[in-house]
This record gives sequence, C-alpha cells and structure tokens, in this order.
Amino acid sequence: MNPATTGHATGSREHPGGPVADAFAARIAAREEADLSPLATRSYPAHRARPEPGCGLRTPFQRDRDRIVHSKAFRRLKHKTQVFVLPSGDHYRTRLTHTLEVTQVSRTVARALALNEDLVEAIGLGHDLGHPPFGHIGEEALDTRVSERFGRTFWHNEHSVRIVEAIERDGAGLNLTAPVIDGIRGHSGRAVKPATLEGRIVRLVDRIAYINHDIDDAVRAGVIAPSDLPRDAIATLGDTGSRRIDTLVHDLVEHSGAAGDIVQGETIGAAMAALRAFMFERVYLGPVATREHAKIDLVIRTLFDHLCEHPEELPASIPDGELSDRVTDYLAGMTDRFCLAQFEALTVPVAFAP
Repeated sequence: MNPATTGHATGSREHPGGPVADAFAARIAAREEADLSPLATRSYPAHRARPEPGCGLRTPFQRDRDRIVHSKAFRRLKHKTQVFVLPSGDHYRTRLTHTLEVTQVSRTVARALALNEDLVEAIGLGHDLGHPPFGHIGEEALDTRVSERFGRTFWHNEHSVRIVEAIERDGAGLNLTAPVIDGIRGHSGRAVKPATLEGRIVRLVDRIAYINHDIDDAVRAGVIAPSDLPRDAIATLGDTGSRRIDTLVHDLVEHSGAAGDIVQGETIGAAMAALRAFMFERVYLGPVATREHAKIDLVIRTLFDHLCEHPEELPASIPDGELSDRVTDYLAGMTDRFCLAQFEALTVPVAFAP
C-alpha cells in the first residue's frame, strides 16, 4: 500500500505539490520498513481524532512536534519551576530546559534501539505542558483544592492531554496523533504505561533526567553537597551527572534491546531508585521545599477559592465548561511569576495616589 495515496489518514495530497512532496510519504514509509525495528511505531497511517490532509515534507509525528513547539503552553514552560521556585541564578533548570533534556536523551535511546525518533521527540516535548506553576508542590496544592471542592483530581499528565485536546488554539486543540497523546498521558509513573515503546522511553528517561539535573541544581543551591549523595549508588552510576546519565542510558539500551521492551537492569535500576529516594528525602520533601510548600499552598488556595467565588473574573480565553475545569485551566496555565502577580493584586493593598 502506498501511504501517499491512501486518503487523509495517511497523507492525502492537499499540499502545494512537487516531485519531492509527492513522493515523501512513500519514501519515509519504505525507509522505516527497512531501517526501524519491527517493534517501532510507524509514522503512517496518522490516527487523529479529526482526519486531515497530510504534509508533503513532514511525517505526522513531525507535525505534532511542530504544533507543540509553537503552542502557547510550550512557551510558558520557560517561566515554570522545575524544583527551585523563582531561582535567582541563571543556570537553574526550568520546566522548559527539563523538557529539552528529556527529549534529547529520549531520542538517543530511540535511535540506538531503531525506534521512531520523531514520535519520541513529540512526546518528550509535550509531556509536561500541563504542569502548573511551582512544580510538583504547585501540582499537589492544586490537586488538594480540586479534590476538596469538586471531588476530582489534578494530575499534570492528564492536564497535558487536556491542553493539547481542548485548550490550545482557542479550544480547538492541536489534533495530535493518538500515539503522541498516549505517550503524554502515560509518561507519569502513576499512569498506565504507554502502548508504544517510544512512549515508554520518555516515561523512564523523564525520571533519569530529573534525578540527575535536580542533583546538579540542589548542589548549586547549597541544599546538598556532593558528599551527601548515597555512596553505593554513586559508586555504581558515576560521580558526575554526565557519567550517571551515560551509565543509565547504556544500561537502558542494552537491557531493552534484549527484552524487546523498555527496561533497566536490576543493579542499575536499584541504584537509580536509591538516588531517587535520597532526592525525595533531602530535596523534594526536605526542609527547604517544605518551607516553601506552605507559601505556595497559600497562593494556590487563595486564587482558587477566589476564582470559584468570582468566575466572572476568569478571562474570555478560558474555554467554556464546568467551573472546576475553567478555574483549573486558568490556574494550571499560569507561570510562577504571573501566579504571584495575581496573588499580590488580590491580597496586597494598592497605595493611594497622592
């Protein structure tokens, strides 16, 4: 079957045309059959909620990548917390730099395993679009408010899906392909694993990336010292972030290649789990984070309750729907600094003009 001529699920021709564009889909499909693993997800046919014409120069997953990168939610990631709230230094990670690191490492793994790099890239770039301000502390605070008031939950991975399906493009959504949406939804450890190996790569690499770059940021901030790190885990994985990531990626590739799934070796997996447990104890749930937690909870709670009581103050850009959705959509979409500015406007008296 020629994917260039089988209707819009695969790339129906409504592009400007030309010899390169006309042959593109068939050429990519043939290359994937020759070069990719039998376990890899193929780029064609494209399965979207709303069928649409194909592009003569990009695969469906490349188009998804571009839609994500050009979205407003993606641009806001540069002003959203990774671990440290509103850090004063220029070299701390943000949610955007975390996203780029996850995507880069995921592509390395996908290429080594002959899986679909374009799919991995789109999932990696879109996986954290739904993170609220102030990182996981903000997520927990928002989940608490939604649960107490509406009996619902807030998980950033589910909200990432809501953004690409129902919020971006003035409520029309990005109409991404099903494997990309599945990978975004399943990247979190509390969600069902993605159906594709490419999605499972992002799920595991997300953890590899944040553990190691958060160590770097925590050392830079003086929250921990390199000597505090668990000795056995460091001896197994390496004494620098780059060495640890290299060890983890090589282990992941070799064991996944042998298993036909995305898995870690027992020794390396245990060392990473020990390092992650240390980070939760000393950094994510440590005294510095705990001290900020109460402040962030106050900010989120105040804005959430106020907007629930005054929904007329929600901007027109927020899609119509249930009050719980509208308030959550607005709050979760805020950057750290915008959220603080809204809290200040609501709670701090304005000086009278002389």
